[in-house]
Amino acid sequence: MADQKKYFAVMLIDDNEIDNLINHKMIEASNISENIYIHSGAKSAIEFLKNMEKLSDFADKILPDVIFLDIDMPLMDGFQFLDLFDKLSDKIKKRCKIVMLTSSVNPQDINRSKNYSYVKKYINKPLTQQNITGLEM
Repeated sequence: MADQKKYFAVMLIDDNEIDNLINHKMIEASNISENIYIHSGAKSAIEFLKNMEKLSDFADKILPDVIFLDIDMPLMDGFQFLDLFDKLSDKIKKRCKIVMLTSSVNPQDINRSKNYSYVKKYINKPLTQQNITGLEM
């Protein structure tokens, strides 16, 4: 398992650059993916995914298998991202599994995330090796 990549690509969406750096290092250290995309805002991440819809031939070679999504971000929060993600093609929604990675311990946020079928897990920051190895989706 050590030298076998679990996912083609993972995406981090968080406005906190320090969190992105720490989470990036944790994913690298866990060796679950060769490709790590980082977006410091949900808006750029949703634009990226919309562009992938237009490039359907290449989408399989680029799309992330797992998206780690923060909730509390300026301009567009995690739930606004999810509402827009919901409008993307079925191909993208089937491919990209979402993990809420947040500092929010608000039970309302946890319950609200359960309304989205493609949200597979809710993890509190920071990402740990245990969280990553426990990612069975």
